Amino acid sequence: MQLSEFDYELPEELIAQFPLDSRTSSRLLDVNISSSSVLQMDDLIFSDIVGLLNKGDLIIFNDTKVIPARVFGHKDSGGKVELLVERILSETTLLSQIRASKPAQPNSIIYIGGENHPIPIKVIERKHITSANNQSSEISPFYLLEFPENCLDILNQVGELPLPPYISHLATEDDIQRYQTVVAKNPGAVAAPTAGLHFDDVLIEQLKNKGVELAFVTLHVGAGTFTPVRAENITEHQMHFERYSIPPETRAAIQLAKAQGRRVICIGTTSLRAVESAVKMGDSGDTNLFITPGYTFSIVDALITNFHLPKSTLLMLVSAFAGTDTIRKAYQHAIENKYRFFSYGDAMFLKKFN
Repeated sequence: MQLSEFDYELPEELIAQFPLDSRTSSRLLDVNISSSSVLQMDDLIFSDIVGLLNKGDLIIFNDTKVIPARVFGHKDSGGKVELLVERILSETTLLSQIRASKPAQPNSIIYIGGENHPIPIKVIERKHITSANNQSSEISPFYLLEFPENCLDILNQVGELPLPPYISHLATEDDIQRYQTVVAKNPGAVAAPTAGLHFDDVLIEQLKNKGVELAFVTLHVGAGTFTPVRAENITEHQMHFERYSIPPETRAAIQLAKAQGRRVICIGTTSLRAVESAVKMGDSGDTNLFITPGYTFSIVDALITNFHLPKSTLLMLVSAFAGTDTIRKAYQHAIENKYRFFSYGDAMFLKKFN
């Protein structure tokens, strides 16, 4: 398929810059195709999801937690540096992009934190992310950095929340709370699994009381989620790697639900990619699964997701899931009805096309 098939024009004012006061007050577009192949779209409020889910449905959340991955510092020369952490490798090492006027050199030192107590970070080498079978991503290179102490503790002291590039303001105290799901517990993501942002504790309790079952996976969302596809032939796109894991209790819950004919519903594309990756790659590892139209879904029956960027891999994923024509019409409906788009925007409820 061609990249141009996944393009659309979005008025800039529809890009949500801030979250709404209440997580559950976003709009929800319920997308259905009837038995007679008629497309029906209902404009709802996200809290209406309780009425769309059934007793016995299994919903799967991504419980990753966004880390303060943007850090500012300087070189020995005094030149300014910005770090955008991609993933933590060990207690004292991580992979990061380095933005500076000149490329960082191996064995050089970068200082982060305040001028009174600068923290020295050693640049070890330039490095690509590789999977367990040593496949490497060709996404812009990262650097292996060594911290003098626990790197997550240091990031929590001096780092900033890395809001997406289409959000024009710097992270505020409100963003620190709202650009994080209420189920977040495993630090490691540099972007939020945004479909989960619509749930609060009250809504989750309502779903439990209805008999909806909850399960959790972890996929640490990387900065590559915002990388645009540049190859006109989308099969030539090199997908970024992201680390995921499926707990044994989640695997058991999925197997039981499928055996009993109950729906498995993913909260967000990251949960879906983790679950579908596990089918072929096992319950943990690094996935660069690229889902495009024609992909056969093995597990997931329905999906709750936000509206995604033009020409993005996530738009291709939802097109594969619900059908390209369905997604094209749903996005046009959302634009005409002034839905809010992207991370802080509104949501859709989609059912599997095939």
